[in-house]
Amino acid sequence: MKVSVRVRPGARADTVGGRWDGPRGPALLVAVRARAVEGAANAAVLAALAEAFGVRRGDVELVAGARGRDKVVALEGDEPVLAARHAALLG
Repeated sequence: MKVSVRVRPGARADTVGGRWDGPRGPALLVAVRARAVEGAANAAVLAALAEAFGVRRGDVELVAGARGRDKVVALEGDEPVLAARHAALLG
């Protein structure tokens, strides 16, 4: 399952949840404490998403947007369960 996310690096806490209506459609908000330096924020985003969706870190892969705030992430797992969790996180 592919998920669009909007990242806020340098936040006070790592959180996943909320909706951002961008030019490419709705995206899941992900805030991470890590700064956008040398891939630290990307690694933190993938770890936060793995925890939020209840999957292993290896089941989360960055597909697009490595250098921007808007990213596309692929999640491996039970599709109906992931879709339901995605809908709940979007609010």
